[in-house]
Amino acid sequence: MHPATPLVLYLPVIAYFLYQALWQRGLSIPFVLALFAFGILIWTLLEYVIHRCVFHYEPKSRWGKFLHFMLHGVHHDYPNDASRLVMPPVVSIPLAVLFYLLITLTFGRVAPAIFAGLVFGYVCYDAIHYAIHHFAMKRGIWLRLKRYHLRHHYHDDHIGFGVSSPLWDYVFRTTRK
Repeated sequence: MHPATPLVLYLPVIAYFLYQALWQRGLSIPFVLALFAFGILIWTLLEYVIHRCVFHYEPKSRWGKFLHFMLHGVHHDYPNDASRLVMPPVVSIPLAVLFYLLITLTFGRVAPAIFAGLVFGYVCYDAIHYAIHHFAMKRGIWLRLKRYHLRHHYHDDHIGFGVSSPLWDYVFRTTRK
């Protein structure tokens, strides 16, 4: 997948759901911003849980091992392969629909703002993950995120499951062994 795919695909989705929250649902700007931030927070938790529990699940069956390798193992074997850093739309779109339905069932009228934040978090995750593997990132928070994620790849893949944020690694104590 080209690294710009999530941006091209999901920035209009984010804009549409923000429009829906502000103009169709009539939510105030400060409330939408708070819900948007809550959606980003939900994304960071989803990112952590998916990475730790799905991508690093260790299956026993031959078919399970093959599926796991294709889903995430190949990324650990070839971490700088640019074509394997961005989730393909054939996977991300059904997941987005599923998460939209869950958020709508859970949060009702305010769901569009939360979903926009979640999708924004996902787009940031894909962009950050790509940048970590392909850009220099020589200072500040970018360098810290790069070092944090590369430690997961090259030193211990049982820790450091957060890519766009180490927040949940601290909460669940998976920053160090």
